[in-house]
Amino acid sequence: MTDPVASLDPTSLRGLPENVLDERLRAFANEHGAGALPALTGLAEGAADRAVRRAAKRALYRLSQRGVIPAPPPPPAPVVQRRAPRAVRAWLSGIDGSGSRAAWILFEGPYGGGALCSLILNDVVGITEVAGGEITKRRLEAELASLRAAQKLPWVETEPARAVGLVAEGLQIHRERGTSPPSEFGRWQPFFAEVTAAEPPAAAVADPLLLARSAELLALPEMAGWFLDPETVQSDALEIQEARQSRLVVSDQIKVERQEAILARVVEREFAPAARRRWARRLAEMSWIFSATGRPEPAATASAAAAAFAESDAEPLRHPLARALAQRALELASEVAAGRLSASDVSRKP
Repeated sequence: MTDPVASLDPTSLRGLPENVLDERLRAFANEHGAGALPALTGLAEGAADRAVRRAAKRALYRLSQRGVIPAPPPPPAPVVQRRAPRAVRAWLSGIDGSGSRAAWILFEGPYGGGALCSLILNDVVGITEVAGGEITKRRLEAELASLRAAQKLPWVETEPARAVGLVAEGLQIHRERGTSPPSEFGRWQPFFAEVTAAEPPAAAVADPLLLARSAELLALPEMAGWFLDPETVQSDALEIQEARQSRLVVSDQIKVERQEAILARVVEREFAPAARRRWARRLAEMSWIFSATGRPEPAATASAAAAAFAESDAEPLRHPLARALAQRALELASEVAAGRLSASDVSRKP
C-alpha cells in the first residue's frame, strides 16, 4: 500500500492557485481519510508557501467536521523529583581549642548498607576535611568501636538533622568568606541540598556561682587545648617578660599591676563581640556534649559560661574563663619565645 505521506509531494503544490490547492488537498483527504492527517499536519505546520499552509489547515478542518482528528499526544512523562539521600544516623565529637569538631553522617543505602560522610567542621573557616564512602553495617560498627577507643574528645551519637545542619552552617561560613570546601566535598554536595543551618543549643541564664567556677573547665582533659592563639598575644607576652626582667627596682605590687594591665588589654582586644559569640557557641556545644555523656556538673558550668559570653553587654574582664583563656595563651607564648615550645605545637589556627 502506498504511504499517503509519500504520495503527496509538497513541491508539486508550490505556486498553485488557492482554489486548485483546495481541490487537490480535499481530494487527498477524501481518498486517505485518517491516513492523510500526518501529511496535512506537516504541510499546515511546516510548508514554506503560506497558501499551502492555509489550504492544509482548511483540509484538516473539513476532516475534523467528519470526526477525523489526530490522536491526542501522549501525556508528558511525570517529572520525578530526586530527593537528596536521607541521613539515618550521625555522630559528633567535642570541640577542640581551635573550634574544630569531627562529624560522621550515615546516609541510607538501597540494600541495607549506606554511605558514610566523615568531616572536620570549624566555626571560623567552615569545612576543613572530608572523607568517606560506601560502608556496610558490620564495618560501620567496627569503625565506631575503633574511633571511640582512639578519640581524645567525647564522641556522641546525635539526631541526624543536627549534624546535617552543622554541615550547612559550615557551607554558610564558606559563602560568607568567599571560600570553597575541599574538593572532596563535591561528591557529597547533593547530600546536603536545601539544608538549613543548625540552631545553636539554647543558652541558660548566666548563674553567677557557676560562672565564678568556669575557669575550672580548663582542667578537664577535653578542654586542655582551649586557649587563645599564642601567636596573637606574642608581643604582649614579650612585654610581660621584659617587665619581669627589667633592672629597674620596682615593687612586686607594681609588677603585678603591670601584668594585670597587659592581661586586661589582651582580654578586651581578643574578646570583641564576634569572638564572644563564637566562644559562647563553643561552650554551649560542649555543655551539650557533657550532658549527653552524663556529666551534669561541667555541663551546667559550661552553659553558664556560654550565657555570660552571649550577653550583649558582657564584660570580658569579669568573665573568669575569658581571663583564664588569655592567661594560658600568654604563658604559652612566653614558652615559645623562650624556645621551650614550638609555635606550631600550640597554634590554635584551624
